[in-house]
Amino acid sequence: MIKRILVTGSRGQLGSELRQLAGEYKDRFQFFFTDYEELDITDRKAVHTFIETNEPDCVVNCAAYTAVDKAEREAERCDTLNRVAPGYLAEAIAARGGSMIQISTDYVFDGTAFTPYREDMPAAPCTVYGRTKLAGEEKVILTCPGAMVIRTAWLYSSFGHNFVKTMVQLGSERPELGVVFDQVGTPTYARDLAQAILDILDKGIVPGIYHYSNEGVTSWFDFAHAIHRAAGISADDCKLRPLHTEDYPTPARRPPYSVLDKTKIKNTFGLSIPWWEDSLKDCMRKL
Repeated sequence: MIKRILVTGSRGQLGSELRQLAGEYKDRFQFFFTDYEELDITDRKAVHTFIETNEPDCVVNCAAYTAVDKAEREAERCDTLNRVAPGYLAEAIAARGGSMIQISTDYVFDGTAFTPYREDMPAAPCTVYGRTKLAGEEKVILTCPGAMVIRTAWLYSSFGHNFVKTMVQLGSERPELGVVFDQVGTPTYARDLAQAILDILDKGIVPGIYHYSNEGVTSWFDFAHAIHRAAGISADDCKLRPLHTEDYPTPARRPPYSVLDKTKIKNTFGLSIPWWEDSLKDCMRKL
């Protein structure tokens, strides 16, 4: 039996990767790829009407307000997209007895740990973005018994705007570039996460909270070095200079440590997760 899957935010980084990979699963899934133009997920009536009409078995919510700094002054809009809208989706799909995958973030933690964050460690968001994403998680889990949350971090892709594209662009334009070295985490290639989501949909959702990023650990500074190396940008072209977080103030505080423990998602679904630098090279080939 072919499962019907609604993907929201389908023109973002993760949604675009899902759309590109979907062709390989046409014998198992029928996809409804939507973005704001096709479905305004902040409109409760529109969400219920769409789900009642198209009868999906599962919602994969890739839509979110992700402008972390801007969120500090647009808290209401951020809350609408990150908490209220996922609640509407969860409510509508639960009424059909369906399931949901809600994409969340490392920003639900304050980044003060020294060991990788497990799903059962206490959340302590310190930004508007993090607080609204955590509230969205809680709303989805409370509303839809068949829901799972996947927290990820440092997402990039050949689609959309992201750190990888910015470093390539600035590296070709500037002789010197300062990058923060005291924030540590793991880059996540959106295509790898999209593949993991498809594998999970294929095997069957197990409700709960899960963490997913690529394997390994790096800093933004070292990540920038790897990007330039993969792009063929030498130190003579653009010299990278390490910055302390305090040298690069932002409206929203960044978690200094964002490494996620992926043991649960690997064991539950039998996933093999690529090393971050291998995935970066794969993405750079597409760019």
